Amino acid sequence: MQLINTVLGGLSVGVVYAAFALALVLIWQSTRIVNFAQAPMAMVTTFVALTLIDAGASYWVAFAVALAAGFVLGALVERLVIRYVDHDNHINPVILTLGLFIVLHALAAVIFGSSFTSFPAPFGLSGVQVGGTTLALTPFSIFSVLCVLAVMALLRLLFLKTDLGLTMRAAAFNQEVARILGVRVTRTLTLGWALASLVGSLSGLLIAGGGLVHPSYMDGVVVYGFVAAVLGGLDSAGGAVVGGLLMGVTLSLVSGYLGSGLVPLAALVVLVVVLLVKPGGLFSTSVERAV
Repeated sequence: MQLINTVLGGLSVGVVYAAFALALVLIWQSTRIVNFAQAPMAMVTTFVALTLIDAGASYWVAFAVALAAGFVLGALVERLVIRYVDHDNHINPVILTLGLFIVLHALAAVIFGSSFTSFPAPFGLSGVQVGGTTLALTPFSIFSVLCVLAVMALLRLLFLKTDLGLTMRAAAFNQEVARILGVRVTRTLTLGWALASLVGSLSGLLIAGGGLVHPSYMDGVVVYGFVAAVLGGLDSAGGAVVGGLLMGVTLSLVSGYLGSGLVPLAALVVLVVVLLVKPGGLFSTSVERAV
């Protein structure tokens, strides 16, 4: 039973990693940038939701407003900051997102404070009872799984079945050619950032549900969510979900049987192994070409 609960607990955490990995996949597919500021952006929108809840708004109203705030925040970051960076050197936007990581942390501490604050959950946090046995599976974790699966399906539909998704991918791969073909590249990139920030906000709300929030509460998700995205493949929404679940279960097993102190090392080992064996990720659709 301990093994079953450890795995179930890992799946519950892995769902959050998967949600964050989906945001990274979305921003990568639409802009070819890895946004390390995604976590503090999600943290800010979570505090927006908490502020509304403390003011008397219902959870679902705060949930919707936080997602909308994430969409707007992503668009503003692209239009006011990212757009003016030299994209010829691909490392420049990445370094800028690391700077945004620090700035947003500092601003959140000033505006919302640095104290730990409880965040409500819309569903129960008690384990499901099966034949007198309590499983490490809560109604809220089931809700999280359904949210992540819905986002994965929508992203696959967007990028594989819609003209908008194909346009976003074209603008991300080659902006000059896309412009020649009539694509409004700047508007497309802004939309990509906005949608990725919205998905990131969802991950922030899911990890906050029933827990404590503070300006740094999303920091650990950056590492594990990034490893999950690399594990599944930055070009695959389904891979991000599988990668997140695998990371959650793996780290839960390591923590439960070897000690929580080895969890960061286990994440590093997974990342190194993936980069050595299959750098594109388990579900990568890219094909190597001989020259």
